[in-house]
Amino acid sequence: MDIDFIVTWVNMDDPEWKKEFNQYSGKKDIEKNGVVDARFRDYGFLKYWFRGVEKFAPWVRKIHFISSGNPPEWLDADNPKLNIVRHKDIIPAEFLPTFNSVVIERYMHLIQGLSEHFVYFNDDFYIIRPVKQDRFFKNGLPRDIAAFLYNPAWSQWYKTLNNNIRIINQHFDKKEVLKRDYEKWFDKSYGSKARWNHILQLYGKFITLRTPHNAQSYLKQTFFEVWEAAGKELTETSVNRFRSVTDYTPELFRTWQICRGNFEPYNTYADTKMFPLLIKSKQAIRAIREQSYSLICLNDHANIRNYNQVMEELQNAFESILPEKSSFELQ
Repeated sequence: MDIDFIVTWVNMDDPEWKKEFNQYSGKKDIEKNGVVDARFRDYGFLKYWFRGVEKFAPWVRKIHFISSGNPPEWLDADNPKLNIVRHKDIIPAEFLPTFNSVVIERYMHLIQGLSEHFVYFNDDFYIIRPVKQDRFFKNGLPRDIAAFLYNPAWSQWYKTLNNNIRIINQHFDKKEVLKRDYEKWFDKSYGSKARWNHILQLYGKFITLRTPHNAQSYLKQTFFEVWEAAGKELTETSVNRFRSVTDYTPELFRTWQICRGNFEPYNTYADTKMFPLLIKSKQAIRAIREQSYSLICLNDHANIRNYNQVMEELQNAFESILPEKSSFELQ
């Protein structure tokens, strides 16, 4: 099957982006806002994302690169496997500019020429060893873990997950879903990750699912189905230029896909790891050098100690496994 990758990226150094951000956020200087800086700043590691894809997943049909403005100067926009997508190409004009990732993500299915099967990456997810197509899709379906996780609604993130679940419970009967796809929900590969499935088996409503920091496999048809069912809610919250407690996140589409039965069981935690760089930078550096996982996430934080040194060591680790330029870089 044809499988595409989507990756989103923000150029925080783009003067036009800074101007619009400051205009709508009220911040006088984005660099002085630590939380924002950590959320949007670019380590300069994007080239290793492309190198990893080309070396370790050469079977990808096309990469769709989403950004609000111009791509990096080193990126070869003429590469036949690359499609540059700007926010204005997929997001209605009345919702632009947007600095809210969940708004951008809900319109991904409108990318012109996007394949039915695609994998969505944030730009802090990296492939660091060879992966095959069946890591992401099997029997034409996305591979995923269907496992409940109790999430207390004390943070903005968990509140938005609960927004998703309200939509899910309006359209799916949990008992019917579990009865129909029992083997998928209780697959042995999940191990202890699925303990809440057993605990909540008789509970009548869905609660939030585990949300692995992972490259997520999707069917394009899932997005059209969710939009048909919840277009009003998605449209109304597309006005949120920044993250809001009223948001609906991509987990809505992922959970819908799972409740439809459109997935094949796979414990994605088995070969994927998120490293919060605030506390696990050394472990991340070692994992890259040793290629310990198929995919890793490098989670930034405003208060990383010795930031420049950590970034230098991460770059050296990437260079140790991906020293050669990819065809996506200007030679």
